[in-house]
This record gives sequence, structure tokens and C-alpha cells, in this order.
Amino acid sequence: MKTYKPTSKSRRFMTTLPYKELLSGHAPHKPLLKKKSSQGGRNAFGRITTRHQGGGHKRRLRAVDFKYDKKNIPAKIETVEYDPFRTAFIGLALYRDGERRYVILPKGVKVGDSFIVAEDAPLTLANRLPLGAIPVGTFVYNIELSPGAGAVLVRSAGNFAEVVAHDAGYAQVKLPSTEIRKVSDLAWASIGTVGNEESNLVVIGKAGRSRWMGIRPTVRGTAMNPVDHPHGGGEGKQGRGLRRAKSKWGKPTGKGQKTRTPKKYSNMFIVTRRKVGKKRKG
Repeated sequence: MKTYKPTSKSRRFMTTLPYKELLSGHAPHKPLLKKKSSQGGRNAFGRITTRHQGGGHKRRLRAVDFKYDKKNIPAKIETVEYDPFRTAFIGLALYRDGERRYVILPKGVKVGDSFIVAEDAPLTLANRLPLGAIPVGTFVYNIELSPGAGAVLVRSAGNFAEVVAHDAGYAQVKLPSTEIRKVSDLAWASIGTVGNEESNLVVIGKAGRSRWMGIRPTVRGTAMNPVDHPHGGGEGKQGRGLRRAKSKWGKPTGKGQKTRTPKKYSNMFIVTRRKVGKKRKG
């Protein structure tokens, strides 16, 4: 981590990643850049649907490939780059047929390394193959839920899932949340752990830096009036006065609260529910 001289109160504890050491220094590949306008957490009607979003520095979207539909064609990593929309680093992959695509980079992959997407690919770092062909105990990332639909699970910096069993056409995968879930053996996954594992150690340091990132301030429920929040009201600093923490709309929230829909369609695929709070640390 990169630290700074304490020239101000906010600078004293601020940390950043040493990007000069971690990235290759290449400019983004222009054909894979897209314009991305900020919505400020609002939907098509202009109503706020996601709170605490807005402002921030202007960013351009990188077209990252999660489908990996170029099979049996080797690719070489040309660059290691920063993506403002995700914590993981991305790399520009040059396929043997001349096409370039951005991909999520695993830990340990550098410029010049190669990978391949194939059913019979070797079990080496960054290679991609069906879960049915991956042995128990292997760490994977970029996991599909439906075969051919593209990777949706385990894409953030430092994350990985572990294949713990194979049974009746399904692979049982232990996710970063500690949940064990059944995923079709025909779904694809990449070998390894997502890179930039020190991302969670970054200390923002000051409120202004959060605003640069497009994060607006959050007001505590206990600081509001009773009309505005279930935790509001009282003279001076008060406890919430409720056994279970609630959101602004009265729904359960906070540590250890079960918020999952009881009859969700994917319940049948969950082998073990995720652990929360102190249990998870143990």
C-alpha cells in the first residue's frame, strides 16, 4: 500500500494502491471504450431507486468480456489496466485470430502470459473450462450460473470460490459469502483467484474522496425524526429501541438479519446457507 506524509488531517491515514508497480502503464484500448453517463441512482422516471449515488469523476466504460465465447483459440495478455467501474484489474487479451478483448485478470497473471477457453484446457491459471471438468479443491472465479449466459459470480478483487463436490450433474461450489451452491456441470468457470487482493485495504481518508467516487453522504437513522425513520426520535443520543434493526421502509436490515425472499426460485440450488456476523469469522 502507498502511504503519504501527514500534510493534513485527511492525508495522515489515506492510502492508495501502488498503481505504477501493479499496472503496465498502457492507455485504454479505444475500440473497447464506451461512453457512460451518470444516472445518479435514478430510474427512467427520474426517481431515486438507489440512494447515496451521484456526482463523481467522469468515467468511460470498458467492454469487459464475460461470455468467453471464443473457444479453442489461445490468447495472450498484452496489458494490465485499471477499470474505474470495478475493483479487479483488467487485461487486454489478444487472441490468435487478431481480435482483442478485455478480461478480468487473476492473481499471478502478468503481461505476456497466455490462456485458453476450451473443454479440454489444462488446469492452469486463467484457463477456462466447464465446472464438470474441474476437480474438487480447485479455486475458480468468473463462474456462470446458466451455461453460455456469461460469468456472474466471483468477479470482485481478491475473491475466489472453491469446488467442493460433484453430484448428479451439478458442481457444489463454496462462494466467498460461505454459501455452498449447486451449479450445473455445463457452466464454465476460470481457474484461479481474482487479482488486486489488496483492494480492501485502501483507506479513503476523507469525505471528498468518496465524492470523487460518486458516493454521496449517508445519514444515520438514529439521527432522523420518527416520521423519517423507524430508528429516529428521542432526546439526545438514543438506542434504536427495537429488537431488530430496520431500514427506512421498515424492512429487516443489519448484521445477522435474514433478508432473502423465503420462496425464492433458487432456494433448491442452495446446499448450505451463508454464515453471517461472528459465525462467519470463526
